[in-house]
Amino acid sequence: MIDPVVLLAFIPAALALNATPGPDMMLCLAQGLHNGRRAAWRASAGVSTGAMVHVTLAGLGLGALMNAVPQAFDIIRWIGVGYLLYLAVQALRSRRTRLDPAAPRPARAFRAGLFTNLSNIKVIWFVLAFIPQFVDPAAGPVFAQFLAFGAMIAAGGFVVNGAVGASAGRWGRALTRNSGVLGTVTAIIYTALALRLAVME
Repeated sequence: MIDPVVLLAFIPAALALNATPGPDMMLCLAQGLHNGRRAAWRASAGVSTGAMVHVTLAGLGLGALMNAVPQAFDIIRWIGVGYLLYLAVQALRSRRTRLDPAAPRPARAFRAGLFTNLSNIKVIWFVLAFIPQFVDPAAGPVFAQFLAFGAMIAAGGFVVNGAVGASAGRWGRALTRNSGVLGTVTAIIYTALALRLAVME
């Protein structure tokens, strides 16, 4: 049982996190702009699933593993850079294809959201630095509390990121006659995310 007072402190902080633009939100924006509302919501679902993976690993002792093998962060980061650049190239290649936002590729959008979140080391750091502040060993199993707090963050992120991407989907439908613009804008977003991840300390 989580103390209601703790929830009053946790929920506003979690909402502030979800409302702050970052790689996950930008990914959902790109998916919505390029493929439409359904793809945006599925990308957001992938992001939230990745967030729960981070929370689960943190609860199982990821912090100890990362302290013992710090190179793991670099491996995760560079895999993420490569994948984002791959998405940028794919977006550029799609410029000659007429877009159909009403029929996105939901499975691909979900995978993109999942992989992007899992490769974002800032999420790992956030989970390890933020959630333990609200965990009380006297209140019950620590792992269960990790999952509960993580589920709140993931749920809030799903709504916020999905809504942002769905709004972008409306713009995408209005621009379907110019798929070159959509492909270029989407490629720029993916490339910016890759560069940001590459230079991150």
